[in-house]
Amino acid sequence: MADLTYKALVRKIEAKEKALARNAESVKRAAENIKMLADDTASDADALGAKSVDRDSLSECQELAKIIRGVSDNAIRYASMTADTARVAKAAGDQARTTHGGFQEAFDRSSVSGLEKVSRDWFEQE
Repeated sequence: MADLTYKALVRKIEAKEKALARNAESVKRAAENIKMLADDTASDADALGAKSVDRDSLSECQELAKIIRGVSDNAIRYASMTADTARVAKAAGDQARTTHGGFQEAFDRSSVSGLEKVSRDWFEQE
């Protein structure tokens, strides 16, 4: 980590922001698909009930619908937490750019050579 620069930090944070946002969206889509499966299974259970299928088969189908619905509910909660994590990563990136961007601009404009070798302790105010 000693070689971590502002530019490298910003690149890494931006990559994480994008990856987390993509992941949150993927999980949300998966949760929606699972919810559709739960709805379809519940509908199948209703159709079985209308056909006077034996109670055991009907019960198993209804139980399956409940299990799938539980998976969907948990996936939706996970998607929400993933979206929250993506927002926190974006906030961290915004903070890094806000806090350190000025230093990088000054560094880039400086005509002094060897600044990257100066200890950060030297820049601290007393």
